[in-house]
Order: sequence, then structure tokens, then C-alpha cells
Amino acid sequence: MFGIIRPCRHRLGGELAAAWQAHLCGMCLSLRDDHGQTARLATNYDGLLISVLAEAQADAAPRRRVAGRCALRGMRRADVAVGDCARLAATVSLVLAAVKMRDHVADGDGPANRAGVRTAAGMLARRWAEQGDAGATARRPRGAGETLAGTEQAALVRRNDLIFVSRGIGHGIRHDAGR
Repeated sequence: MFGIIRPCRHRLGGELAAAWQAHLCGMCLSLRDDHGQTARLATNYDGLLISVLAEAQADAAPRRRVAGRCALRGMRRADVAVGDCARLAATVSLVLAAVKMRDHVADGDGPANRAGVRTAAGMLARRWAEQGDAGATARRPRGAGETLAGTEQAALVRRNDLIFVSRGIGHGIRHDAGR
């Protein structure tokens, strides 16, 4: 399942809503900075949760910066999360989006049902998967490795079109990407 995590905005309150928005915007900007403008399409709440949890477990204090105006924020400036937690969330989101896109291409459903779109979506999914592979080990938040996964680091590993989400020794989730 992809995109099932949603905030209850009526229960967040002002401070938590601002923190949630800071992580969302930080992940989006990390996708742009590390993987290009197109990668911003991979912004989702599932990856956002990774940023929130990694930051909560990190030794260092949360880092923020003021971002420029954005149409999705009503052309307002905002404090956004920066650093390894936002970059880890961006990498996770990119890999999740690549897996979802490859699945649509393989199934021939959704927009990927059209021949030209199917080819472009397959190429984009491959590029995102490669970028996610390169960033999976480089995007670990400092100080959060032990507590995040119970081992030295949490990692997304792609082997022969299979995605493994490492959750400690002997534990993992396997997703058949495109089969």
C-alpha cells in the first residue's frame, strides 16, 4: 500500500502541524536538490514519517531553515527540515515511487496503460530506483542508526528487481517490483 498515512489536522495543533509541514517541505526540497525537479512528484506522507521518526531518534537537535515561497504553501515562506533525516525520507520516497511506477508499468494499469507513457514511466522508474540505490546507504541520519532499525543502519536494497527493506537481522519485507 502506498500513501495510506495521513495526518489528522484537526488533532495536530499549531506546533505539531508546523513540524509536520516542515518535514513535508524539507523532504520535497531534498528530492529537488538531490534528484531533480521531477523527483518532487515522489513526495508522500509515507516517506515523511521516516523523516519524523529519524529526527525524533537523532542525537542532534532538529535543524530548520527558511525556505522561499511555494505555490503549495499559498506562496508563503516556511521553516523546513534540513539534513540527513529529510534526505533519508527523500530517498525512501523515491524508491517507493519507483516500485509503484514499475508495478503500474508491469500491470499496464493507470496512466501507464498507454504505450508512450508506459515507456517513459519505465525509464523514470529505473532512474529513480538507481538514484535511490545510490542514496540508500549515504542518507543515514547520524546518531539514529542503532535506534532506527535495531542494527547499524536501516537500508533499502534493490537486488534483481526485488526491494528489501531491512528491519534488523533476519527481518525484512520483500516486494516483487514489476513481476
